[in-house]
Amino acid sequence: MDYKYIEQLLERYWQCETSVMEEQILRSFFSQEEVPVHLLPYKEVFAYQQVQKEVKISEDFEERMLALVDVPVVKARRMTLTNRFMPLMKAAAMVAMVLTLGNVAQHSFFAEDELDYNYETYKDTYKDPQMAYEQLSTAIMKVSEGINKSQDKLLMDSLSKAEAKEDSLTR
Repeated sequence: MDYKYIEQLLERYWQCETSVMEEQILRSFFSQEEVPVHLLPYKEVFAYQQVQKEVKISEDFEERMLALVDVPVVKARRMTLTNRFMPLMKAAAMVAMVLTLGNVAQHSFFAEDELDYNYETYKDTYKDPQMAYEQLSTAIMKVSEGINKSQDKLLMDSLSKAEAKEDSLTR
């Protein structure tokens, strides 16, 4: 027997070009008991559609599904006055920060008090230049001694750390 028409319908079926009537012809053909061997793999596709039409869900299906689904419990949160106004407080804090930073920037960029570079208005603190020189020399010597002590201490600390590291490596 020649099954060219069925094969053509199958080709059109896989390309989604068949009409409802042609699909019905395919279903009725594949629902027969005897189907050619080379078309046998397609029988399951069309038989499956027929079987699925006959399948019905049970009466208690909805109750079983609802029993499996947990009903969410909604807990009411207690809102205090502070919690309610917290977004407003945050916004007010941000506005205060922006205004403060703007004020600082405006003051620093547009400062009206300029530095006085008129050296003639400066006054000496010492009347005797020799005494001013001696005071300056003693102050510089004290600063120098402090720097030297801190450098000596740093040198001693680094030497002690190096010796400790060397001892730990030799052990």
